[in-house]
Amino acid sequence: MGGLRQVAAPFVASGPSGAAIRTRLKGLTGQDEEVLGLVGDHLGALASRDLKARCSAGLEHDSERWAERKRAVTSQSSSRWAGSITKASHDQWALARRGLLAYIHGLQAGVRAIAHRLSLPMGEKGTRHAPGGYRSGREWFAKSRRLGVLEDRLQAAQADWQAGTVRVVRGGKRLLSTRHHLQAAQLTEEQWRSRWQAERRFLQADGESGKRHGNETVRVTPDGEVSLKLPAPLAHLANAPHGRYVLAGRVSFAYRGEQWADRVTANRSVAYRIHEDTGRGRWYLTASWTLPPVQTIPLDTARARGVVGVDTNADHLAAWRLDEHGNPLGEPLRFGYDLTGTASHRDAQVRHALIRLLHFARRHDLAIAVEDLDFTAEKTREKHGRRKKFRNLISGMPTSRLRARLVSMAAELGIPVIAVDPAYTSKWGAQHWQKPLTSKTRKATRHDAAAVAIGRRALGHPIRRRTAPPPHDRSDRAGYRTVQARPVAPGREGNRPRIPGPRTRSVGAGRGANAVDQNAHHRPGRSAEHETWQQDSLPLSP
Repeated sequence: MGGLRQVAAPFVASGPSGAAIRTRLKGLTGQDEEVLGLVGDHLGALASRDLKARCSAGLEHDSERWAERKRAVTSQSSSRWAGSITKASHDQWALARRGLLAYIHGLQAGVRAIAHRLSLPMGEKGTRHAPGGYRSGREWFAKSRRLGVLEDRLQAAQADWQAGTVRVVRGGKRLLSTRHHLQAAQLTEEQWRSRWQAERRFLQADGESGKRHGNETVRVTPDGEVSLKLPAPLAHLANAPHGRYVLAGRVSFAYRGEQWADRVTANRSVAYRIHEDTGRGRWYLTASWTLPPVQTIPLDTARARGVVGVDTNADHLAAWRLDEHGNPLGEPLRFGYDLTGTASHRDAQVRHALIRLLHFARRHDLAIAVEDLDFTAEKTREKHGRRKKFRNLISGMPTSRLRARLVSMAAELGIPVIAVDPAYTSKWGAQHWQKPLTSKTRKATRHDAAAVAIGRRALGHPIRRRTAPPPHDRSDRAGYRTVQARPVAPGREGNRPRIPGPRTRSVGAGRGANAVDQNAHHRPGRSAEHETWQQDSLPLSP
């Protein structure tokens, strides 16, 4: 047991910190689309120059340089547009910085794995926790060359980290690379150019509490009228007073519409973003705002009515309901999803599976127990080597998407989510629960057993089961029970005392309430065998 890592305590996951809703801008005229394109292109050019200035400053950036950047952008737009642009540039630089640090950690893990395997003799078998040596001299030589490549990349990345250098592409690196593979992407150059131009536009404005309807730059009234403040060079396009342009179409939010209406009516801050979907030829408006921190319920309260343990897999969620004592109830549950196809299809599949899970939990008034999974350090080719299927399996698990979706959707329904340490849940679940849960009419899988293990860990119970009743030829006479006791129950791991009854006909010696207390019996080797006595010392001479 010395090699097992310490298991972290379960905790109730916090709710989302913000909300975002989207709707389509319907009824736009040709002039509306032209004005939106001109404003977005103009502000996008300013955002590109500002991002370049922010990246050039690196770690030496301070408040004075931020003010200088904002003044430069304000002269070509407005003060509020400049504030949104400079803040977006700073956030993008910080995101690229975090991405560089994750890249460095991945390179370090790869270097350590290759160096370890190169230090072992060829053909040496690995262990459960560490890989063995390489299989052949050819593979050893290839990996030694790769080690040099990774060390060079690591050295360059660490130099960039120390200098504060980041590499950012406005519009996305993937879309930029698509320009060289138009045939594979089934795009023409004109289609790619329109998509590239749409992605590089800047039409987003942060909200401000106390201002009219919570945003002075992009304003949406409670009745759905959308207007935006035009930059100074495009003020001649205004069709409303104070240099504003009012769109012809009206908007309405089907989801969280009442919450949004309450905020804009009370003049509370709401951030907006306008973007174009060139594939569909549509314009969309996204509204977002921060949510006040909500204190999570105590862990004991979340456990009061039991939980539904959920095991995340590549193509389904395996779940099982458990009562407050940790006993599985009913039949195992399975919520499948298909993660092939487009990103929108995958997202819809995940949401559909979570909706069915949440409806089941709300119907039975249960909390949801999930693993606090993070596979960022487990996907490297150096760790798992030739096990491509396993690497593809863990890479295909939508852990971060499921976690974010589950927490936000459960918060709307008032369902607590308990996160547990994922250590050994699959292994111990299969060891202790797969066989007992299998019957003639039900075949429990490893995933079902893992769901039970996750639920028991969330409830604070050990994963292992109580021992089965012993044979009838033993003194306890089937006195044990397999029911689960609470962790706070005194003597829950002890023997069950023998209770006199019709089956005993009489209460003989050693068969009373202290039947399991061996020290209270007159048995050999026990302290209560005889009265306390002391042997006299032997004589030294006859």
